[in-house]
Amino acid sequence: MIIKDKKEHDTLKEAGRRLAFVLDEVAEKIAPGVTEKELDAEARRLIEKGGDTPAFLGYTPRGAEKPYPATLCVSVNDAVVHGIPTDRPFREGDVVALDIGLVHDGIVVDMAKTYLVGVVSDKIKKLVSVTEESLTAGIAASRAGGRIGDIGHAISSVVEGAGFEVVYELGGHGVGNKVHEGPFIPNYGKKGRGEKLVLGMVLALEPIVAAGEPDIVLADDGYTYKTKDGSIAAHFEHTILITEKGAEIVTRK
Repeated sequence: MIIKDKKEHDTLKEAGRRLAFVLDEVAEKIAPGVTEKELDAEARRLIEKGGDTPAFLGYTPRGAEKPYPATLCVSVNDAVVHGIPTDRPFREGDVVALDIGLVHDGIVVDMAKTYLVGVVSDKIKKLVSVTEESLTAGIAASRAGGRIGDIGHAISSVVEGAGFEVVYELGGHGVGNKVHEGPFIPNYGKKGRGEKLVLGMVLALEPIVAAGEPDIVLADDGYTYKTKDGSIAAHFEHTILITEKGAEIVTRK
């Protein structure tokens, strides 16, 4: 999506504000004993209460055999992305990534954050903080006239500098008209390479990092990707708009 006027800009910002509010409200309910499906039900309730539509519910991405059946993606521990919510209750020590999208006045926004349930190891705390830091670096590298490779280079530099690796098969994407649009945005790359970044471009940046090896496998449900070695993963995402002053984070209150 390319934002062309103030009306579209304002609608995009309002969509992002609404989504950030919903995610924060849902995340407040994460606690031992609460189930993944309970979070999903709350996310749908809040989105629809605001007059909006869950972007993921009923969405069929390319290559999928069936529509996604939930509002939230809930990826716990070794689940990397796209986890379908279940009746499983959260437990002390879980690492929970929530990925969510909504449609407001025809514009789609997308975001994700990773949360810790109780006490986890220092390595896992570092994994989560480094993944979030790499998103900040990727956003800072998103400038009109730059290239997609600038973003990936900024993200991977932070991750690899901390002793981790990005999950190479997954990455960010364009967003706005649909849940997933071009360009694909790898979380690694070379400066000055790849598609050019232009004013008004709407992107979803999402570094995905594993505590162990970066190889992933697709679960039998057809959606959930997991680390092949069973290691913990973290995931952060923001929808951004490329402006004359740099990247504007849309998905925040």
